[in-house]
Amino acid sequence: MKEITLEELLEAGCHFGHQVIRSNPKARDFVFEARDNIQIIDLAKTKEGLEEAIEYVRDLAKKGATLLVVGTKRQAQQIVKEEVKKIGHAENNVFYVTARWVGGILTNTSEISKNIVKLKDIEKLLLDPNEKAKYTKKELGLFEKEKQRLENLYSGIAEMKEKPDALFIIDSHMEHLAVKEAKRMNIPTVAIVDTNADPHIIDYPIPANDDATGSVQLIVSYVLSAWEEGRKALKTKAEEVKKAEEAKQKEVKKEDAKKEVKKEVKKEEKSKEKPEVKKPLKTKAKKK
Repeated sequence: MKEITLEELLEAGCHFGHQVIRSNPKARDFVFEARDNIQIIDLAKTKEGLEEAIEYVRDLAKKGATLLVVGTKRQAQQIVKEEVKKIGHAENNVFYVTARWVGGILTNTSEISKNIVKLKDIEKLLLDPNEKAKYTKKELGLFEKEKQRLENLYSGIAEMKEKPDALFIIDSHMEHLAVKEAKRMNIPTVAIVDTNADPHIIDYPIPANDDATGSVQLIVSYVLSAWEEGRKALKTKAEEVKKAEEAKQKEVKKEDAKKEVKKEVKKEEKSKEKPEVKKPLKTKAKKK
């Protein structure tokens, strides 16, 4: 992965914070100064936070963990979908929520699972001509609307079989419900934190502009590229382990084959050996 530069962060507009009157006092450590009533984020802190987040995410991916990306604000929705799908989505254990955070995704998984099952059942029904024939045109229209609603909410997590090992959040202030659920379930969080948010409730805060498309695009691409890199390292390691195991099995088979050959040789040698002929014992003739 290429090194993050301050110039790159500056060009993306990562340094623009919120108005002074909307700032969170706990975010002051990340503020460089205020200009025209707008807070300017210290890009050195942004770079530091992003590098720490990248390292954490890469290490997590190497362990075969699961990541859930949350970006429901208008500027982030399309970016998150594209970047997640670019690296493989479900096959790389990365999922997303872009419509809105449905309460209970982390804390009430049984109810969420029911909705996902319902979505899959409707999809199956609409693909089966025999099943569709049992319903009226109006009923099928209602099924289609329900499918679109459920897809909008759950398509990004439909294949997520268990709770994620970490959350990557765009705008921790807006996604406060996701942050609360993650804290409740002891799930680590990585998040873009603007000057209106509390960075102390996030495990790996990235102080940056969470409204500008360029800023969101840059940070999301860096974090997900790190995830992809970690997954590739995991696959490479798995392949190496598999090859080592195969080589070990071959050696074991060779040794077993050698032992079998030695056994056969010994059997042949024994069969060729002449049996010893025992001489009869001489007995002394009895005197008359």
